[in-house]
Amino acid sequence: MSFRGLRTSKFRHVFGTAMRKDSHYEGIRVTRNSWDSTFCAVNPKFLAIVTEAAGGGCFLVLPIEKAGRVPNNPPMVAGHRAAVLDIQWSPFDDTIIASCSEDMTIKVWVIPEKGLEESITEPEASLESVHQRRVGFIAWHPSAHNILMSAGSDNFVVIWNVGTEEPLSLIECHTDILWSCGWNFNGTRIVTTCKDKTLRVIDPRTGDVISERKKAHDGAKPQRAVYLKDGRVFTTGFSRMSERQYALWDDNNLSEPITLEEIDTSNGVIFPFYDPDNNMVYLGGKGDSNIRYYEVTEQSPYVHYIDRFDTSDPQRGLGFMPKRGVNALQNEIARFYKLHPNKCEPISFTVPRKSELFQEDLYPDTASQVPALSADEWIEGKNADPNLMSIRDEFASVLPAKPKLAGLKKPNALNRPKLAPSKPTSTNSVRDSAPPKPAPEPTPPPPKVERSPPARERERSPPREVHRGSGDRTSVAATAQKLQQQHNAYERQEVHAREEEKVEEGAGAKDPPPEPPKPEPEPEPEPAAHYARQRLYEDERARQQLYEEERIARARENARAQEKRRSRYDNPDLYQPRQQPAAPQPQIPPDFDFQELLEEVKGLRALVRQHERRIMNLEDALGIGD
Repeated sequence: MSFRGLRTSKFRHVFGTAMRKDSHYEGIRVTRNSWDSTFCAVNPKFLAIVTEAAGGGCFLVLPIEKAGRVPNNPPMVAGHRAAVLDIQWSPFDDTIIASCSEDMTIKVWVIPEKGLEESITEPEASLESVHQRRVGFIAWHPSAHNILMSAGSDNFVVIWNVGTEEPLSLIECHTDILWSCGWNFNGTRIVTTCKDKTLRVIDPRTGDVISERKKAHDGAKPQRAVYLKDGRVFTTGFSRMSERQYALWDDNNLSEPITLEEIDTSNGVIFPFYDPDNNMVYLGGKGDSNIRYYEVTEQSPYVHYIDRFDTSDPQRGLGFMPKRGVNALQNEIARFYKLHPNKCEPISFTVPRKSELFQEDLYPDTASQVPALSADEWIEGKNADPNLMSIRDEFASVLPAKPKLAGLKKPNALNRPKLAPSKPTSTNSVRDSAPPKPAPEPTPPPPKVERSPPARERERSPPREVHRGSGDRTSVAATAQKLQQQHNAYERQEVHAREEEKVEEGAGAKDPPPEPPKPEPEPEPEPAAHYARQRLYEDERARQQLYEEERIARARENARAQEKRRSRYDNPDLYQPRQQPAAPQPQIPPDFDFQELLEEVKGLRALVRQHERRIMNLEDALGIGD
């Protein structure tokens, strides 16, 4: 049995965080339409939200940095005659947005750079006269300019040239209402899901079905599909028992799914949001209060669950920020805009890192705003992947510059001078016959300094005296001189003792004379650190003694004061409790008329009631009552 370790991934620790309340967009009447759409679109400049409207369709466009409460009557984009069902920003221009509606039209709008100052009712382009029923979904081409796809309830998928407002192709292979449609990475194929439970991969230019799978999900509720960067298809749907599922497919062979997993038993439609840069899929269900996120890889089980972000409030829609709009300074890899009934709440997904530098592995090159193809080139049959850009370029002014390896201008410190080679034997007879130079005279050795006896032969020195200053210490030279004198005296005493022993041996055995006492060496000067420690120790002892004396004095003073107070309270002659003065009794004059006072109180009460009725009438008239 082999042990299978943890999967290596840089996205194993992704955390979702709801932003602070001052980053919310409040006071928005989000639409209550039952159509299965996200009702929100966002880019680095603007946030667009479909709102509730009477007598037509409109949506709100706000600058992304103007968070807070929206005015009561903000300017709107109001040009549709019926409810707006889907909105999408152009990937190549942050001021162009397309919208589709129940009025069977698609309209393209241009938003001013500073945002809406007044409502817009006239679109820049109107795509109509093809769809015969409501248009539910739209999607821009990922690499070709001005190419737009729309899908309606009339079972048609139409490819448009927005610049000329003309349809390029009409796809009629579907037998029922479409539930979703989307482009692949370079726009050469589209994938659709339909109410007939069939998953189709179609050529957008010719309308031919490349591959299809009936009953991709067995459930009768709506299915959604997105194309992945490597050509695989990710779908969400329901099982026969109404259990929510996700599946991964090969677009060239839809006969069997690569993987199929159940999620839960909720009944809300799941919207998949795909990040092609990090190959991550985020799943947010309509009416759910959580967002799940997965990483798609080439290894089994192919779709790896990471975590989920939970909140207490259900979501009415979601908007997904392109990678150009995330905050790379905080390692943010995704940002959602969650719709509530009356506000929009941003949610940030980050990867914690200790380093504050730009994380190259988290931010590979992403799709830029420069189209790879024009509309005419795409119509002619050319294909190209989207142009890419570096996220570092967007934050070049605030991110630390990448270190550059400059040439070595200083001399190499490792290049040491080489030793000169040994001098070869000379063959010059003239030079060899010259008399050799006299050798330099040898330098006399330094005089031998006689040392004092070893420490084990000297008697133990008395305790050292405490020196208060550096002026009292003997200099090094004077100490060395004294030690030399002691050593010389010690040697003379030994020589004298040996001579006396020789004389005694010749004259006869006698009692040896007592040895003269050896001079005691003077104590060596102690280092300055010792003096400092000694002074600190003595100062601390003095402070403690002073503190103890003060504490004893205060305790004695308190005891005397307490004894004095106790003796005062015990003696009734010295302590007299303070008498409280009696409250003065009100003096009522004998001729006071109580009946007159009662009549005056009744009159004041009637006047107060009259004023209260007037105030209530004014509040009702102004509409400011409770």
